[in-house]
Amino acid sequence: MAEEFNPNGRSRLDAETLAMQRVRRFTRFRIQPALYRESRPVSIARWQVDGEPVPFAEAVNRPFEPVKVGAAWGRPWDTVWFDVRGEVPADWPTDETELVVDLGFTGEQPGFQAEATAYRPDGSIVKAIEPFNAWVPLPAGSFRLLLEAAANPMIQVPYEYEPTPLGDKATAGEDPIYRLARLEIARRDLAVWELLQDVVALDGLVEVLPRDGARRAQIVHALERMVDVMDPDDVPGTAAAGRDALAAVLAAPAASSALRVSAVGHAHIDCAWLWPTRETVRKVARTFANVLDLIERDPEFVFAASSAQQYAWLKDSQPELFERVRTAVAAGRIRPVGGMWVESDTNMPGGEALARQFVMGKQFFLEEFGVESDEVWLPDSFGYSASLPQIARAAGARYFVTQKPSWNETNRIPFSSFQWEGIDGSRVFTHLPPADTYNSDLGALDLARTERTFSEKGSAREVLGLFGWGDGGGGPTREMLAQAARKRDLEGSPRVVLSDPQSFFAAAEAELTNPPVWVGELYLELHRGTLVSQQATKRGNRHSEALLRQAELWAATAAILRGTPYPYAELQDAWRTVLLQQFHDILPGSSIAWVHQDAEAAYERVAAILGGIIDSSLGALAGDGDALLAANSGPLAQHSVPAMGIGQASAPEAAAPRAEADVFVLEDNALRIAVDTRGTLVSVRDLVADREVLPEGMAGGVLQLLRDTPREWDAWDINEEDQRSGRELLEPVTVRIDGDAVAVRHEFGGSTLELRIRLVDGRVDFGFEIDWHESQKLLKLAFPLDVRAERAASEIQFGHLHRPIHRNTSWDAARFETVAHRWVQVGEPAWGVAIANDVVYGHDIRTVAAPSGRPMAMARLSLLRAPLYPDPGADQGAHSFTVSLRPGGIPEAIEDGYRQSLPPRPTRGTPVAPLISVSDPAVIVEAVKLAEDGSGDLVVRLYEAHGDRSSATVTTSIDWDAVEATDLLERPVETAAILSSSQRRLELDLRPFELLTVRFRAPRAAE
Repeated sequence: MAEEFNPNGRSRLDAETLAMQRVRRFTRFRIQPALYRESRPVSIARWQVDGEPVPFAEAVNRPFEPVKVGAAWGRPWDTVWFDVRGEVPADWPTDETELVVDLGFTGEQPGFQAEATAYRPDGSIVKAIEPFNAWVPLPAGSFRLLLEAAANPMIQVPYEYEPTPLGDKATAGEDPIYRLARLEIARRDLAVWELLQDVVALDGLVEVLPRDGARRAQIVHALERMVDVMDPDDVPGTAAAGRDALAAVLAAPAASSALRVSAVGHAHIDCAWLWPTRETVRKVARTFANVLDLIERDPEFVFAASSAQQYAWLKDSQPELFERVRTAVAAGRIRPVGGMWVESDTNMPGGEALARQFVMGKQFFLEEFGVESDEVWLPDSFGYSASLPQIARAAGARYFVTQKPSWNETNRIPFSSFQWEGIDGSRVFTHLPPADTYNSDLGALDLARTERTFSEKGSAREVLGLFGWGDGGGGPTREMLAQAARKRDLEGSPRVVLSDPQSFFAAAEAELTNPPVWVGELYLELHRGTLVSQQATKRGNRHSEALLRQAELWAATAAILRGTPYPYAELQDAWRTVLLQQFHDILPGSSIAWVHQDAEAAYERVAAILGGIIDSSLGALAGDGDALLAANSGPLAQHSVPAMGIGQASAPEAAAPRAEADVFVLEDNALRIAVDTRGTLVSVRDLVADREVLPEGMAGGVLQLLRDTPREWDAWDINEEDQRSGRELLEPVTVRIDGDAVAVRHEFGGSTLELRIRLVDGRVDFGFEIDWHESQKLLKLAFPLDVRAERAASEIQFGHLHRPIHRNTSWDAARFETVAHRWVQVGEPAWGVAIANDVVYGHDIRTVAAPSGRPMAMARLSLLRAPLYPDPGADQGAHSFTVSLRPGGIPEAIEDGYRQSLPPRPTRGTPVAPLISVSDPAVIVEAVKLAEDGSGDLVVRLYEAHGDRSSATVTTSIDWDAVEATDLLERPVETAAILSSSQRRLELDLRPFELLTVRFRAPRAAE
């Protein structure tokens, strides 16, 4: 590039670089120190809680001791209350007066360290204090404030991933970790503050504009002129002159082609992550306090906040603040978005659980605020299930917003605004904010990235910008609003308009009349290890989902047939507890130890409550009989017990193992299997098809212990290159016959593994009991399959997904660890193999070469990991798994999956016919419950499971007055799926994977 030379011999670009060095030094050492023109001291006293947080009413009456600025405070996770008193000088304007606080902030990240809430003496909240929002407005005259300061340790030193004891309160330490650096009354110089915002806006443009462009040169010249006209010894007195020097460049309008950024205030608050949920309760209150303060200062500012759980916490913990939020919602200034209980993971929750996220979330918003959002708001979850579009539409949502796919390691989603199509054909209009962040500061870097990465520019201009510090950083700030005001119409920048999600989506959808379409899952090419980490939490989730189904089914059956009270409140509490644990840093296993300890304790409480509901319901159904029966809560018949009924069960047929030469053989009418002295399968013979499951010369059911040392993001990531290093566990301590099983014992490292291999009802069952004490290892279970296939089926919510198992493209290669729920299936057109599990989510299935050179499928299940960050004790201890294998197609896989998650439950009494029966096993009943409104109506949720058009007759054992299709919130909707209805019969015709909720109106007593 040709350069111009000035008379001093330096190039123009060199001159601009030097000019900006001068400007930035002047800004840092002259303008910023002049933000507060004078200050006054305050008197400070403190009380240390020495335990869990206490409410204001208790803290205010505790004995406080005097303390000075500079004092150490706060053991990890403790709380210190500061009583602050002072006198504002009479001649200080109220809009210039504030309390300035530095709790010992590091300046590195806004939401991962100390925070505080400022209370008035009457217990009302004024505002919060965070590293980048560290001021509190003060009234005239004398004042008293109480600061509830949380000594949250900084666990995430930016991206070092070092093991730390700070995530467990028991090991976090006793020494103070903060030092009170500043606490004083200060008078803000408004002219200097406005000047600084001008400089920040223009300096940012200098960073992103073309270095040889006229606009950049114009801005540099104006900034240098600002320095020239200001007196470095009298910044307050010359700030107005400095602003005048910048006025012309700030007034230059944006290009007519500039993008339009709908800027929406936002504060992504993880319900738990590097802090426990009890701290999130306070983070939520602090953030809303800041937002309410900003609402009063800027009439155009709108704040969007998701997660009904967080509003519920606010209602319980800070009722006065919640009422102020309610008022702001009514005024349209705070927008509840997303319609979910939490911003959940969408890979691992079951279909009914994901549906209940919307049921519980939308119900709360409707009941508390009278509003219903029409978008799904999941900016940070680790990939998005192909079932989500249908579930969202069934909940009344039309739009979806996320940012996370921008984190992909290999491939970039080619669209920013598009239609996302799910497995059943449902579509939601989707937007990926092109700033690639949900924590924008509306700075030039974020806005330039927005323009650079917006895929539809040229045909569209509307983009969404989410601004505000998240995770307890305090949300949007007055500085961000200042940037928005300056960039409303500024040359070199997209146009920034303060807006709301609904207005953005309406405009974006209107301008893209023929948007592109993305079909299938939004797979995140990162954080694949979250399908495996913290296995105990995952087991708690799977078990709780099964118990919830059973509790609702049997409670509804008992209520309708026996008139027992339906436990609405207990079920709602249990659902809300389980839904909270499905938050996208809890269920994925990426939180500190404290969080997972809390989750596992919550699952134990839920199990006890639901177990009681199930037992009492079955007891009510028992009648006068005392026969030993089985209650089958599954959607398919098991051992002669009808689906969702109670009856006498036939015994499972388990083959007796025998020793033959150097193998152990188990055989029934369907299979003949051989286990060698290494504890592996050397033959699985399908006797019906006369075909071997395993490729010649290869063993199945092989345990592989692999290296697991991610490049970064320990609990989150599995790196494919690590799987080149490891070993197969082929030297067991013992292999022997034990009853109806071949028992295998392995000892390796500090761990032991007990495996029982059985042949039951035509399938091979692997029962694992593992005492796991490895570090940074990944345990996989491998099955080579003599199957020629290009794809495999994996169960997801309300259906299954086919994924390629070859590596033709970079997209195929990047999916080296994928999610499946209860089963995977690999098959040829007429024959295949189904592998089911009781609590495994991570799988990898690939086409590889068999020893013969022919292609085969290798299916592996990821059982355990042992990451060191953020929980250095992750996954240590006892674990159990059950995995089954048998020749079969999708119907057999579905059957085995439900058999593992919903085995018949022993009970006594007389047989009970199911409330609901379905003629076609392709139509699966996922939930049977009473209506949420307490009407006594029966609600049944079902779906087509085979991926084909299916017709079925639904028969009820009870009378009903009317039947209707509903949305997930049980409101009537139109449907073509119900062909006809008559007394106790319903004829259905379902599209592939169609989800249908049916409400049977209970007979009403004559008035």
